[in-house]
Amino acid sequence: MKLTTHWTQEKFHLLSTDGRHEVRMDTRPPLGDDSDMTPKQLVVAGLAGCTLMDVVALMRKHHQPVELLEVDAEVEKSTGGYPEVFTAVLLTFRLKGNLDPARVLEAVEASQTKYCGVSAMLSKAFPIRYRVELNAERIGEGEARF
Repeated sequence: MKLTTHWTQEKFHLLSTDGRHEVRMDTRPPLGDDSDMTPKQLVVAGLAGCTLMDVVALMRKHHQPVELLEVDAEVEKSTGGYPEVFTAVLLTFRLKGNLDPARVLEAVEASQTKYCGVSAMLSKAFPIRYRVELNAERIGEGEARF
């Protein structure tokens, strides 16, 4: 995999491309104008997106009729100096539908222990905890273990 990132002079925008797809990045004023996600926000989006794709695939494999699936990521950050880094993340999986709770938990656990490459990488730097809600009821929780 090769990515190229470049800066544009008109505004503080960064553009990353793999040759086929592009992602824009920005920062807050005074350097940027807060028009796009920051690089750190994209790291969190990558984590949530990677694990969500795993869970969707596993739920489809088991013929589970998912009506809604979303992942919230709450990030704890270091304080008292630079660079500011992530110290922990809590992922909250919210699913709706006529789903088997055991299959839901199995899918999330498999993502967070076997399949999600982003979780595998980031869990080496800080803990990633998760909780699972099905139809607005908490049915489980755990921690990424690779």
